[in-house]
Amino acid sequence: MVRIHDALDTAAVAYGSTSGAAQQDETINQHAFDQQLDEIPPELDEPTGAGPARSNSDEVADVVNQQPDMKLVIISNRGAEFEPDKPQAGGLAAALEPVVERSGAAWIFSSKERGDGTERPLPLENIGAGQIARLDLPAAHFSGYYRDYSNSTLWPVLHSLADRMSRSEEGYDSYRQTNDFIARAAFTLRDRDAFWVHDYHLFPLGAELRKLGIERPTGFFLHTPWPAPDMIGRVANHRELMKSMLEYDLLGFQTNRDLNNFAACLRTVFGLENRDGVVTTARGQTRLQKFPIGIDPRQFAEYLAADLSPAEQEKVSSILQNVEGSRFAIGVDRLDYTKGIDKRVEGLNQLLRTEPHSISLLQIAPPSRDDVQEYQNYRADVVSAIDHVNAEHGTGEWRPIHFRNEPFSQAALARLYRAAHVGVVTPLRDGMNLVAKEYVAAQDPEDPGVLVLSKFAGAAEDFNENEALLVDPNHPEEIAAAISKATHMPLEERVTRWRSMMDKIESYTIHDWSADYARELDKSRVTVPADQFHHLGLGWTNEAQMPLYQKTMPRLSPPTMRLIPTMLPCKRRPMQM
Repeated sequence: MVRIHDALDTAAVAYGSTSGAAQQDETINQHAFDQQLDEIPPELDEPTGAGPARSNSDEVADVVNQQPDMKLVIISNRGAEFEPDKPQAGGLAAALEPVVERSGAAWIFSSKERGDGTERPLPLENIGAGQIARLDLPAAHFSGYYRDYSNSTLWPVLHSLADRMSRSEEGYDSYRQTNDFIARAAFTLRDRDAFWVHDYHLFPLGAELRKLGIERPTGFFLHTPWPAPDMIGRVANHRELMKSMLEYDLLGFQTNRDLNNFAACLRTVFGLENRDGVVTTARGQTRLQKFPIGIDPRQFAEYLAADLSPAEQEKVSSILQNVEGSRFAIGVDRLDYTKGIDKRVEGLNQLLRTEPHSISLLQIAPPSRDDVQEYQNYRADVVSAIDHVNAEHGTGEWRPIHFRNEPFSQAALARLYRAAHVGVVTPLRDGMNLVAKEYVAAQDPEDPGVLVLSKFAGAAEDFNENEALLVDPNHPEEIAAAISKATHMPLEERVTRWRSMMDKIESYTIHDWSADYARELDKSRVTVPADQFHHLGLGWTNEAQMPLYQKTMPRLSPPTMRLIPTMLPCKRRPMQM
């Protein structure tokens, strides 16, 4: 029978320059400043500030208020609807909406309209404690920026699927032009304390902000994976892109694997090494850190208790009626070839051949990038595979796969997650995949379902084999075996696995994630004690990193000191690579 999908118990479920005389008076050891650093180990230790926080579930709602007192500007391509009954367009939007509403940040993202490229006043509107600004990106460059370069070149390469990649240089000029347009719009908020840029659409944005003269701390967070050197090398402009990324003060990644891949690319492409997650160039320092994104489990309790709109209630009721009386698994993914939906369908097909009528699959897959040919082809392949399985294993009264090519609200998804006996999250590659965490958060503590998880999803670095059932998503037989094991798993084992995953979700929420990042970005501000002013102007942007160079850099003489503005951020040298 379908498991009860009532609301979760809130407690149970609770994220410088010097001039002639001064230069003669004291020579700066430029070689020491630009020296290559020691080679990183194959796997970095978890960086400071990245990993499960110490907050308990009773404090989780207040974590966002613990970030530094800084006026933050967030910039991304995609934004949120800020309407609870509307489905979110991906993990990034779901992640950043509560951050903006509760932290007072200003969030700039693209609107659904296209403009003529004319610069206009930034259209800020108040959302909770924060503000948002929807930009009409230039129509002349949008297709090249979004479809051709971001999603037909960068997206497949970042997910290590080079066979899905178009010509790597196509759309690159529009990609750069659009980043320049967004940077000029963000320049309106240049008096804010720091800039936090998100995802692969905006790799060069930090460099564009620097060109405009913004000296505030800038950080970047990559929501997707980062590939190995041989894969990123397939992008014709990869050197320029990576060089622009080193204009950021802080680069955040979802997992150690992604961080290590990026460090390996720096070594391969530029010969750059890092020490303790710090890369030094002529510009200054860029810190590399892991920040595994989380969810808000308390909010999921609220989703389960919230009333659905009549239309959503009808959709949910219809689905639950269709699967009533049988066990069912759920998959929730955008209809994207990185999600491995076709392999998942084949896995169910193999299971049903050995265990007929044992379980059905509810696959929710909202359309994604319908104007890209690769996505059109993938949708056709998925639909064909589903039709084949239904024809082979279905009966007049029972279908093994229920396919819904439409979005659902978070409240509707929470109910469906809770009713499902198995959550199937098997992307070929994924930065994190918040569906995995959402499925766990929605479970009944007394009778939880089982998570089947791709070992190539970022969430697999959070959930080990004693918690989720980890599989290689490229092998349908592994997916079939895991689903079978999940359906036969004893209650005691299910509860033990669920409780361990839930403890992790509660200990590091979306609010911990955003507060941790903001604290680390805040360290990039120049706050130098009086006895350390002799370091200013030499490229340091972070007081905490200065001791690394105290033995290699001489003190500047008093004449030189008088030439250094004591209250201004240090000048940055041009990149020398």
